[in-house]
Amino acid sequence: MLSYQHLYHAGNLADVQKHAVLAWVLDYLTRKDKPLTYIETHAGRGVYDLSSDEALKTGEAASGIALAEPLFPLDHPYRQRIEETRAAYGPNAYPGSPLIAALGLRETDSLHLAELHPQEFAALKAVAKDWGAHAYPKDGFDLALALTPPTPRRGLMLIDPSWEVKADYETVPRHMANIHRKWNVSILILWYPILKGGAHGPMLTTLEQAFPDGLRHEVRFPPAREGHRMEGSGLFIVNPPYGLADELAALTTRFARLSKAAPRP
Repeated sequence: MLSYQHLYHAGNLADVQKHAVLAWVLDYLTRKDKPLTYIETHAGRGVYDLSSDEALKTGEAASGIALAEPLFPLDHPYRQRIEETRAAYGPNAYPGSPLIAALGLRETDSLHLAELHPQEFAALKAVAKDWGAHAYPKDGFDLALALTPPTPRRGLMLIDPSWEVKADYETVPRHMANIHRKWNVSILILWYPILKGGAHGPMLTTLEQAFPDGLRHEVRFPPAREGHRMEGSGLFIVNPPYGLADELAALTTRFARLSKAAPRP
Protein backbone atom coordinates (compact mmCIF):
# COMPACT_ATOMS: atom_id res chain seq x y z
CA MET A 1 0.00 0.00 0.00
CA LEU A 2 2.93 2.32 0.68
CA SER A 3 5.19 1.25 -2.18
CA TYR A 4 4.23 3.94 -4.71
CA GLN A 5 6.73 6.77 -5.20
CA HIS A 6 5.89 9.38 -7.81
CA LEU A 7 9.52 10.38 -8.43
CA TYR A 8 9.64 7.57 -11.03
CA HIS A 9 6.73 9.11 -12.92
CA ALA A 10 6.99 12.87 -12.33
CA GLY A 11 6.38 15.00 -15.38
CA ASN A 12 4.59 12.29 -17.34
CA LEU A 13 1.56 12.98 -19.50
CA ALA A 14 -0.86 12.28 -16.65
CA ASP A 15 0.93 14.98 -14.65
CA VAL A 16 0.60 17.37 -17.57
CA GLN A 17 -3.18 16.98 -17.60
CA LYS A 18 -3.60 17.09 -13.83
CA HIS A 19 -1.19 19.93 -13.13
CA ALA A 20 -2.32 22.12 -16.02
CA VAL A 21 -5.90 21.96 -14.75
CA LEU A 22 -4.89 22.48 -11.12
CA ALA A 23 -2.79 25.54 -11.97
CA TRP A 24 -5.65 27.02 -14.03
CA VAL A 25 -8.27 26.47 -11.29
CA LEU A 26 -6.06 28.00 -8.61
CA ASP A 27 -5.36 30.98 -10.84
CA TYR A 28 -9.11 31.41 -11.32
CA LEU A 29 -9.84 31.18 -7.60
CA THR A 30 -7.15 33.66 -6.59
CA ARG A 31 -8.49 36.38 -8.87
CA LYS A 32 -11.03 37.16 -6.14
CA ASP A 33 -9.78 38.90 -3.04
CA LYS A 34 -11.15 36.18 -0.77
CA PRO A 35 -9.03 33.63 1.12
CA LEU A 36 -9.32 29.93 0.35
CA THR A 37 -8.32 26.53 1.68
CA TYR A 38 -6.39 23.95 -0.35
CA ILE A 39 -6.35 20.32 0.81
CA GLU A 40 -4.48 17.48 -0.90
CA THR A 41 -5.08 13.89 0.15
CA HIS A 42 -2.06 12.18 -1.45
CA ALA A 43 0.63 14.80 -1.77
CA GLY A 44 3.89 13.01 -2.58
CA ARG A 45 7.14 14.88 -2.02
CA GLY A 46 6.09 18.16 -3.65
CA VAL A 47 9.05 18.81 -5.95
CA TYR A 48 10.97 16.42 -8.22
CA ASP A 49 14.36 16.23 -9.92
CA LEU A 50 13.85 15.08 -13.49
CA SER A 51 17.58 14.35 -13.80
CA SER A 52 17.45 11.82 -10.94
CA ASP A 53 18.16 8.14 -11.55
CA GLU A 54 14.54 7.32 -10.73
CA ALA A 55 13.11 9.74 -13.30
CA LEU A 56 15.61 8.73 -15.98
CA LYS A 57 14.91 5.04 -15.37
CA THR A 58 11.35 5.31 -16.68
CA GLY A 59 11.89 8.18 -19.14
CA GLU A 60 8.29 9.31 -18.61
CA ALA A 61 9.16 13.00 -18.35
CA ALA A 62 10.92 12.83 -21.72
CA SER A 63 7.67 11.79 -23.38
CA GLY A 64 5.61 14.04 -21.09
CA ILE A 65 6.48 17.55 -19.99
CA ALA A 66 9.48 17.73 -22.34
CA LEU A 67 7.10 17.50 -25.28
CA ALA A 68 4.09 19.23 -23.73
CA GLU A 69 5.63 22.38 -22.30
CA PRO A 70 6.01 24.26 -25.63
CA LEU A 71 2.29 23.76 -26.32
CA PHE A 72 1.35 26.00 -23.38
CA PRO A 73 1.67 29.78 -23.81
CA LEU A 74 4.15 31.56 -21.58
CA ASP A 75 1.36 33.23 -19.60
CA HIS A 76 -0.48 29.99 -18.83
CA PRO A 77 -0.50 29.37 -15.05
CA TYR A 78 0.98 25.88 -15.52
CA ARG A 79 3.90 27.22 -17.54
CA GLN A 80 4.44 29.95 -14.95
CA ARG A 81 4.55 27.46 -12.06
CA ILE A 82 7.12 25.37 -13.94
CA GLU A 83 9.35 28.40 -14.53
CA GLU A 84 9.03 29.47 -10.89
CA THR A 85 9.98 25.96 -9.76
CA ARG A 86 13.11 25.95 -11.89
CA ALA A 87 14.10 29.37 -10.60
CA ALA A 88 13.79 28.12 -7.01
CA TYR A 89 15.05 24.52 -7.28
CA GLY A 90 17.16 24.30 -10.43
CA PRO A 91 16.74 23.73 -14.18
CA ASN A 92 15.76 20.06 -13.82
CA ALA A 93 13.13 20.61 -11.13
CA TYR A 94 9.48 19.81 -11.72
CA PRO A 95 6.62 20.87 -9.41
CA GLY A 96 4.33 18.30 -7.88
CA SER A 97 0.80 19.42 -7.18
CA PRO A 98 1.66 20.66 -3.64
CA LEU A 99 4.23 23.07 -5.05
CA ILE A 100 1.89 24.17 -7.83
CA ALA A 101 -0.60 25.00 -5.08
CA ALA A 102 1.98 26.71 -2.89
CA LEU A 103 3.18 28.89 -5.76
CA GLY A 104 -0.36 29.76 -6.81
CA LEU A 105 -1.74 30.61 -3.38
CA ARG A 106 -1.41 33.76 -1.29
CA GLU A 107 -0.39 34.42 2.31
CA THR A 108 -4.06 34.63 3.30
CA ASP A 109 -4.76 31.11 1.99
CA SER A 110 -4.37 27.80 3.86
CA LEU A 111 -2.50 24.78 2.50
CA HIS A 112 -2.93 21.26 3.97
CA LEU A 113 -1.03 18.24 2.60
CA ALA A 114 -1.36 14.56 3.59
CA GLU A 115 1.18 11.86 2.73
CA LEU A 116 1.50 8.40 4.33
CA HIS A 117 4.67 7.04 2.66
CA PRO A 118 7.47 7.67 5.23
CA GLN A 119 10.16 8.55 2.68
CA GLU A 120 7.86 10.77 0.66
CA PHE A 121 6.54 12.49 3.77
CA ALA A 122 10.06 13.23 5.00
CA ALA A 123 10.88 14.89 1.68
CA LEU A 124 7.59 16.78 1.69
CA LYS A 125 8.00 18.01 5.25
CA ALA A 126 11.47 19.33 4.47
CA VAL A 127 10.15 21.68 1.79
CA ALA A 128 6.58 22.33 2.99
CA LYS A 129 7.80 24.43 5.91
CA ASP A 130 9.22 26.91 3.38
CA TRP A 131 5.82 27.17 1.73
CA GLY A 132 3.85 27.88 4.89
CA ALA A 133 2.08 24.56 4.37
CA HIS A 134 0.75 22.11 6.95
CA ALA A 135 2.03 18.59 6.19
CA TYR A 136 0.53 15.52 7.88
CA PRO A 137 1.74 11.88 7.93
CA LYS A 138 -1.87 10.72 7.80
CA ASP A 139 -4.33 8.93 5.57
CA GLY A 140 -5.57 11.58 3.17
CA PHE A 141 -9.26 10.78 3.47
CA ASP A 142 -9.09 10.72 7.26
CA LEU A 143 -7.46 14.14 7.15
CA ALA A 144 -9.99 15.45 4.66
CA LEU A 145 -12.90 14.45 6.86
CA ALA A 146 -11.19 15.86 9.95
CA LEU A 147 -10.49 19.24 8.33
CA THR A 148 -13.81 19.79 6.59
CA PRO A 149 -15.54 22.13 6.58
CA PRO A 150 -12.39 24.24 6.87
CA THR A 151 -11.89 27.91 7.55
CA PRO A 152 -11.96 29.60 5.12
CA ARG A 153 -14.76 27.54 3.57
CA ARG A 154 -14.01 28.62 0.01
CA GLY A 155 -11.54 26.25 -1.54
CA LEU A 156 -10.31 23.24 -3.42
CA MET A 157 -9.38 19.63 -2.69
CA LEU A 158 -7.19 17.48 -4.93
CA ILE A 159 -7.71 13.72 -4.57
CA ASP A 160 -4.89 11.83 -6.24
CA PRO A 161 -4.49 8.26 -4.91
CA SER A 162 -1.87 5.85 -6.21
CA TRP A 163 -4.67 3.38 -7.12
CA GLU A 164 -2.48 0.49 -5.96
CA VAL A 165 -5.41 -0.92 -3.99
CA LYS A 166 -8.23 -2.20 -6.22
CA ALA A 167 -10.80 -1.30 -3.56
CA ASP A 168 -10.01 2.39 -4.18
CA TYR A 169 -12.32 2.30 -7.19
CA GLU A 170 -15.21 1.47 -4.87
CA THR A 171 -14.25 3.56 -1.83
CA VAL A 172 -13.25 6.81 -3.53
CA PRO A 173 -16.82 7.75 -4.59
CA ARG A 174 -17.99 7.18 -1.01
CA HIS A 175 -15.21 9.34 0.36
CA MET A 176 -16.04 12.10 -2.12
CA ALA A 177 -19.72 11.98 -1.21
CA ASN A 178 -18.88 12.26 2.49
CA ILE A 179 -16.50 15.17 1.90
CA HIS A 180 -19.03 16.94 -0.30
CA ARG A 181 -21.72 16.62 2.36
CA LYS A 182 -19.44 18.33 4.86
CA TRP A 183 -17.94 20.87 2.44
CA ASN A 184 -20.50 21.37 -0.30
CA VAL A 185 -19.05 24.66 -1.58
CA SER A 186 -15.64 23.17 -2.39
CA ILE A 187 -14.22 22.23 -5.76
CA LEU A 188 -13.18 18.56 -5.69
CA ILE A 189 -10.72 17.36 -8.32
CA LEU A 190 -10.20 13.60 -8.61
CA TRP A 191 -7.42 12.20 -10.76
CA TYR A 192 -7.60 8.60 -11.99
CA PRO A 193 -5.57 6.48 -14.42
CA ILE A 194 -7.07 4.94 -17.51
CA LEU A 195 -5.73 1.40 -17.50
CA LYS A 196 -6.14 -1.45 -19.91
CA GLY A 197 -9.24 -3.28 -18.79
CA GLY A 198 -11.19 -0.13 -17.88
CA ALA A 199 -11.18 -0.51 -14.08
CA HIS A 200 -12.27 3.12 -13.75
CA GLY A 201 -15.54 2.62 -15.64
CA PRO A 202 -17.91 1.58 -12.81
CA MET A 203 -16.41 4.23 -10.54
CA LEU A 204 -17.17 6.95 -13.07
CA THR A 205 -20.74 5.72 -13.42
CA THR A 206 -21.16 6.04 -9.64
CA LEU A 207 -19.61 9.50 -9.60
CA GLU A 208 -21.74 10.77 -12.45
CA GLN A 209 -24.86 9.56 -10.67
CA ALA A 210 -23.80 11.22 -7.42
CA PHE A 211 -22.62 14.45 -9.07
CA PRO A 212 -24.64 14.96 -12.27
CA ASP A 213 -23.18 18.44 -12.75
CA GLY A 214 -19.59 17.23 -12.44
CA LEU A 215 -17.11 17.60 -15.29
CA ARG A 216 -15.27 14.56 -16.66
CA HIS A 217 -12.14 15.03 -18.76
CA GLU A 218 -10.05 12.23 -20.22
CA VAL A 219 -7.02 12.15 -22.47
CA ARG A 220 -5.40 9.19 -24.17
CA PHE A 221 -1.74 8.62 -24.93
CA PRO A 222 0.57 5.71 -25.76
CA PRO A 223 1.84 3.60 -22.85
CA ALA A 224 5.08 5.01 -21.47
CA ARG A 225 6.92 1.79 -22.27
CA GLU A 226 6.25 -1.78 -23.33
CA GLY A 227 4.09 -3.57 -20.81
CA HIS A 228 2.91 -0.37 -19.11
CA ARG A 229 -0.82 -0.56 -18.39
CA MET A 230 -1.71 3.14 -18.32
CA GLU A 231 -3.01 4.38 -21.64
CA GLY A 232 -4.69 7.60 -20.53
CA SER A 233 -5.52 9.93 -17.70
CA GLY A 234 -8.78 11.28 -16.30
CA LEU A 235 -10.18 13.98 -14.05
CA PHE A 236 -13.58 14.21 -12.41
CA ILE A 237 -14.38 17.67 -11.06
CA VAL A 238 -17.19 18.53 -8.65
CA ASN A 239 -18.38 22.17 -8.59
CA PRO A 240 -16.27 23.11 -11.64
CA PRO A 241 -15.61 26.86 -11.85
CA TYR A 242 -16.87 29.02 -14.68
CA GLY A 243 -14.74 28.73 -17.81
CA LEU A 244 -13.16 25.39 -16.93
CA ALA A 245 -15.03 23.55 -19.69
CA ASP A 246 -13.36 25.82 -22.25
CA GLU A 247 -9.95 25.28 -20.66
CA LEU A 248 -10.47 21.51 -20.79
CA ALA A 249 -11.37 21.76 -24.48
CA ALA A 250 -8.11 23.63 -25.11
CA LEU A 251 -6.22 20.94 -23.17
CA THR A 252 -7.83 18.24 -25.31
CA THR A 253 -6.52 20.04 -28.39
CA ARG A 254 -3.01 20.16 -26.93
CA PHE A 255 -3.09 16.44 -26.23
CA ALA A 256 -4.26 15.76 -29.77
CA ARG A 257 -1.10 17.50 -30.95
CA LEU A 258 0.98 15.61 -28.40
CA SER A 259 -0.29 12.25 -29.60
CA LYS A 260 1.41 12.91 -32.92
CA ALA A 261 4.70 13.83 -31.28
CA ALA A 262 4.96 11.35 -28.41
CA PRO A 263 7.39 8.49 -29.12
CA ARG A 264 6.01 4.98 -29.19
CA PRO A 265 7.40 2.42 -26.75
